[in-house]
Amino acid sequence: MLNDTQVKHAKPKDKKYRLGDGNGLNLIITPNGKKTWVYRYRFNGKENTATFGQYPDTPLLKARQKHTEARKLLKEGVDPNAHKKQEKIKSSLSMGSTFEEMFLQWFESNKDSWKENYQHDVLTRSKRHLFPYIGNRHVGDITAQEMLSVFKIIESAGTIDTLHKVKGNASRVFRFCVGIGMIGHDPTRDLPSEIFKRKKVKHLAHISDPKEIGGLLRMLDEYKGSYQIENALKIAPYVFLRPAELAGLEWSEVDFDDKLIRINANRMKMKTTHLVPLAPQVIAILEKVRSIKTNSKYVFPSPITGSRHISPESLRAGLRRMGLTNEEMTTHGFRHMASTRLYELGYKGDIIERQLAHGERNKIKAAYNHAEHLEDRRIMMNEWADYLDELRKQR
Repeated sequence: MLNDTQVKHAKPKDKKYRLGDGNGLNLIITPNGKKTWVYRYRFNGKENTATFGQYPDTPLLKARQKHTEARKLLKEGVDPNAHKKQEKIKSSLSMGSTFEEMFLQWFESNKDSWKENYQHDVLTRSKRHLFPYIGNRHVGDITAQEMLSVFKIIESAGTIDTLHKVKGNASRVFRFCVGIGMIGHDPTRDLPSEIFKRKKVKHLAHISDPKEIGGLLRMLDEYKGSYQIENALKIAPYVFLRPAELAGLEWSEVDFDDKLIRINANRMKMKTTHLVPLAPQVIAILEKVRSIKTNSKYVFPSPITGSRHISPESLRAGLRRMGLTNEEMTTHGFRHMASTRLYELGYKGDIIERQLAHGERNKIKAAYNHAEHLEDRRIMMNEWADYLDELRKQR
């Protein structure tokens, strides 16, 4: 075993060498005079080394203490290096102690898996509804009653949807802190949903009477605005897409040869590829739009910059400019309009639901189901387009 004098007076040589202290603990001396404590050990049959610091910052006694702790971990079946990394991560995460600091760590850890709009919404809601009340509070001191007071402020404003979103995000931050061992439990867990007002179920407005559908289509024909909004709204009754899916449509997703739209899974609500058979009426509109050279990857690029697409909100605004109120028709209402009429016209539910891209409960099955009933759906979509044309002519 080494003593303090040997360690202190160990001189550098032309090549790196080591002095052993026993049981795998060594002092490595390099030609430049650096002295480092290194523990050589085996774990799961593989040789590893753990570094305990440099002399004199880490004296002999301290190195032996670390060595003893490492050997104890090995006896317990724990890799000392893995344990050290775990402790370092835990320590770095625990540096932030206020709710706002921990929120930002949680946000940074997860934001890359979220869409940009969702990132913005999460951050904005938290800055508005959480930070002013608990942002500077130590995350471990926040109680369920304190969170109840915060949520009741949101509830009193009548924004029940916002309340549930903010509550969900707060819970995720607290559970993040539980996961890293910073706190023992999530205080929002003790707040049952029954103590909050329920959001009233409000069905999205849509037109389903055949005569009114014909009138709507004639209004769309007469719409005068930007070509992006005009053509997106004209396509909407034919394709059953959600507003965000339609607004963000990319040329790479339009297959003129196969007469299909193939929307990438990452853009779909259910995260599976979605196929939309294109009737001749839709292809004609898309051909017209394609003739407008924008050099954008989007079918409906933003008038401000071609690097972005129009927003779903701009489609809703287009309906308002046509004189349709929010109680009469929404952009999502085109889907409900098609669903209602197709069921009434006698089409099979499986075909309608698949075309609406409603979720398949079995996710594995859903990954392979995007082409299910495709030929039947082609027939339905062509017949639907012809049906709309007939309604347009009737007055």
